[in-house]
Amino acid sequence: MTTATRIFVARVAGIPVFDPNGDQVGRVRDAVARPRAAGVPRVVGLVAEMPLRRRIFMPIGRVTAIEAEAVALGTGTLNLRRFEKRPGELLVLEELLDRRVTIGPDARAATVVDVAMEQDRAGFWSLTRVAVREYSGRLTRRGQLRQVEWGDVHGLVGQGDHHGTAALLAILHDLRPADLANALQDLSEKRRFEVAAALDDERLADVLEELPEHDQIEIIAALAPERAADILEEMNPDDAADLLAELPEREQEALLELMEPDEAQPVRQLLAYTEGTAGSVMTSEPIIMAPDATVAEALARIREPQLAPAVAAQVFVARPPMATPTGRYLGVVFFQRLLREPPSALLGGVIDNDIDPLSTSAPLGEITQRLATYNLVAMPVVDDKDRLVGAVTVDDVLDHLLPRDWRDRDSVVASRDLGVSDG
Repeated sequence: MTTATRIFVARVAGIPVFDPNGDQVGRVRDAVARPRAAGVPRVVGLVAEMPLRRRIFMPIGRVTAIEAEAVALGTGTLNLRRFEKRPGELLVLEELLDRRVTIGPDARAATVVDVAMEQDRAGFWSLTRVAVREYSGRLTRRGQLRQVEWGDVHGLVGQGDHHGTAALLAILHDLRPADLANALQDLSEKRRFEVAAALDDERLADVLEELPEHDQIEIIAALAPERAADILEEMNPDDAADLLAELPEREQEALLELMEPDEAQPVRQLLAYTEGTAGSVMTSEPIIMAPDATVAEALARIREPQLAPAVAAQVFVARPPMATPTGRYLGVVFFQRLLREPPSALLGGVIDNDIDPLSTSAPLGEITQRLATYNLVAMPVVDDKDRLVGAVTVDDVLDHLLPRDWRDRDSVVASRDLGVSDG
């Protein structure tokens, strides 16, 4: 593999990084440059994301090849200490994309959409060219896209910059919600709020569910109350309840009042349960069907792409009404059983009811033990009238058994220093 001599950084974001043995060690997330008093900024390394959401620094001298599909590392020791930007360093994608600049002697307004790093004959990499989109002055037309020399762009370095979010969002578009949440934590506070505000409601709701509580609260607080209520409506009721539980009671009630009544009601119900019980950790929206529904109808329900795997692993059967709290709970039909039965079979004839459901007051210890004993990924939760009020899934339990800061990049586990040799 031979490396290209000019590479646009945004185009390599997300590509895998391989060690000399051909094993993937992470994915490229950014490039680190150091501005110089004279000349263009020198690229000193790449930032790669490792498993378990750890970002590390890879010196550019360790990189032996950069291609459109992969980055290759040479032999030597790879320092797995979490990356922290040093004073004077520049993160190319985080700090330059969408920056509003001026170009040329006539100071034409433009926005940065990408930056090229180029290798000289001595083997050094530098930021040499900038892809910008000029403002056209017309609302109905996008500006012209062009490449200019680094030195012909004014406003690239400094704190007085103004950002949009289009280019950065394009890079982050295909990330899973958990990975996007991870990327947001690496942004500056100002940039984090800009990107979060630019996400659509459904995407931001998914991302908030993957963020530490303090980041969730900061982002919700930075939004207009009406938008914050819209985001809470898009979140799973249990996640929305967990977030609201961290807010002062007055703010909590104000947001609930702004939500649609049918969206706020299940959240209010979850907030009423004692913390650490089945009622407080369950989802109030499992798959629930009537006993006269067919196997074919149940299979169609679990195919819905927005369902989490643990929720889609079974269908709970109850008497009408189907919304929680339902009529009397009858039992559960597991996914494997649905595959073995004729499509026309009725759910009432194939249910399993030999495992007792959880009560809303069941503690986490009991829930964990029951899930492990019966090898389940979800269990029904019923009230004192034997009505189904929700289901506890294994991911709900893990989320509450792990330390409260397990999602936080600054937690003790995430910041532990490691070192390995890939030679």
